[in-house]
Amino acid sequence: MTKLLRIKMLIMAALVLVAWPVHATLTRLVVEDTQLIEPGKYEVLKGHAYGELNPSDPLNAIITDLEYAPRNERGNVEYVATFSISKPVDMSLASGVLLYTVPNRGRVRHIIGDDAINEGHVMVSSGWQADILPSQERETLSVPIATNHDGSSIIGPVLARFANIPSGTNTLPILRGRVPGTAEPVSLDTKQATLTRRSSEESNVIPLSSTDWAYADCSENPFPGHPDPQKICIKDGFDPNYFYELVYIAKDPKVMGIGFAAVRDLNSFLRYEKVDDVDTPNILGAVITSIVAQGNSQSGTFLRSFVHLGFNQDQAGRIVFDGINPNIAFRLLGMNIRFAAPSGSTGMYEPGSEGVVWWGDYEDEVRGRPTSSLLDRCRLTSTCPKIMETFGSAEFYHLRASPALVGTKADRDIPLPPNVRRYYFPGVRHGGGVGSFETDPLVDPCCQLAQNPNASSGSMRALLGALIDWVVDDRLPPPSRYPRLDQGELGLPTMIALGFPAIPGVPLPDGVIQPLYDNDYGPQFDYHNLSGVITQQPAPIRQVLPMLVPTVDADGNETSGIPSVYHQVPLGTYTGWNTNASGIFKGRIRTNAGGFIPFAKTRAERLAAGDPRLSLQERYGTHENFVERVQFAAQRLVNGRYLLQEDADWLISEAQASDVLK
Repeated sequence: MTKLLRIKMLIMAALVLVAWPVHATLTRLVVEDTQLIEPGKYEVLKGHAYGELNPSDPLNAIITDLEYAPRNERGNVEYVATFSISKPVDMSLASGVLLYTVPNRGRVRHIIGDDAINEGHVMVSSGWQADILPSQERETLSVPIATNHDGSSIIGPVLARFANIPSGTNTLPILRGRVPGTAEPVSLDTKQATLTRRSSEESNVIPLSSTDWAYADCSENPFPGHPDPQKICIKDGFDPNYFYELVYIAKDPKVMGIGFAAVRDLNSFLRYEKVDDVDTPNILGAVITSIVAQGNSQSGTFLRSFVHLGFNQDQAGRIVFDGINPNIAFRLLGMNIRFAAPSGSTGMYEPGSEGVVWWGDYEDEVRGRPTSSLLDRCRLTSTCPKIMETFGSAEFYHLRASPALVGTKADRDIPLPPNVRRYYFPGVRHGGGVGSFETDPLVDPCCQLAQNPNASSGSMRALLGALIDWVVDDRLPPPSRYPRLDQGELGLPTMIALGFPAIPGVPLPDGVIQPLYDNDYGPQFDYHNLSGVITQQPAPIRQVLPMLVPTVDADGNETSGIPSVYHQVPLGTYTGWNTNASGIFKGRIRTNAGGFIPFAKTRAERLAAGDPRLSLQERYGTHENFVERVQFAAQRLVNGRYLLQEDADWLISEAQASDVLK
């Protein structure tokens, strides 16, 4: 950071510690439903958390548009979040550890739920995403709409894209980040918007006449149909050979960034407070001594931004999360933005890879930004958590992991700080595969390659246990293992640079990657914090930045990180990328997918196919030798604390039961 920025942040930290009352801003925690999941042992409590935020508090000032939100009689901004708490019925049996699972688009997945129950941990999740409609099955958040101080609507440009449209379609919902209703148009007058189409990202943009489409539903009534601000209808229907872009002026943005504060304040309350503002006792009593947060993909991105924006410090200056695991996540979350669509990912023009995405200090010379780190704010207040970052191959190809490791020049490794561990799972799809020793691939009609079965779940289970031990007992986790440039483990995403084999009939990795664009979102956008206001839609592209991916062996399998048993004793080539088999983006990267290219079973079969990779017969000889190799690989992972013994035993039994070389 610049010297001036450091001084400003130190002043902010001092103001927080001196000027503000020592309590969280969660005002009421109301339990509305209780269910036993293990009678006499565990229960699940569900309800609503009511909170309010002081817009003048320096810790809340980073929230975009908070100053434009309506205030109550105390001058504060109110919000309401759902929550779920799984806990021992008898809290004297609790371990003292709270595991907070960040919902992914409202859905909750406890990776080590059974392990947590066996250990007596409390598990919590809550709503943080205000673009999701209320539902019994999902955690949601209700936040206010920002308006100008005179009460008039705040307006601004937004963009929505429509692709892979079925033939015969005339009406589509306006989805941003795959969610409807994130930004309502100021007017249904199509002259105030622009709808265009093109056949590819590189082709010419063709505008449609404002008289040829409408904000309407034409599914039952002919064009111009029934007016609907959340849908568009085209007079002659959508052409499936094109994708479409709609740019329009929206009104009444929700203050989405409140979601960060809602998670901060709920966890702070459960850990530190005895009663809420109406004297209702804390449900958990006073037993919580440590909190570990875990999030996958979008929710892992939430944790990265949560720390970066300073929300791991509560309003009393105390730490919120002692440890975090952002899994398969490498961006900042595009939520603290006016007219945000936080359910989005890495689509064209979707913000997320701008600004700071690295844990270590790095000067972004390419984009002209000063030395910075995701930990800048928490370092100043001694509230940085212990961080365990886990990810796989697909994150290089689809989620732009490269700059977090080697910067925007892609010319050097960025060192990890002492409180960060990084673990890489080679050759896996987004989140890992199902795990299988099947020799016949599972074909997916979506893609040109078969589904990738290579799994990372076993290592994830072991590593999350190690993170809890690191937080609670200060027992150091296993050493970081990830691809490094100085070890020759990263290269450009081309066949020649990676050494990927030429396999007849199989696509090559050349160009199968989500590009890293340097977008210009306008002068009101805060790139450093991925916050503020986007004033240019679609955002012009200043430049395309270089990215690297892991190198491979002669089989096309990656050689760095923590290889699973499947990867160490392969039945084929496991890739973190796959390509679309059809549609407007045929031959381009498939979102979050991976591929599997099976080895031939025999030498004769291999030679007939012209496959340069050894067959299963040539590699392992017999079924018994294959199982012995699996045993060795599993034990090696157990010895390194990257796999639990019971998971190793299960893998060995699965290999024995398989039909490999039988």
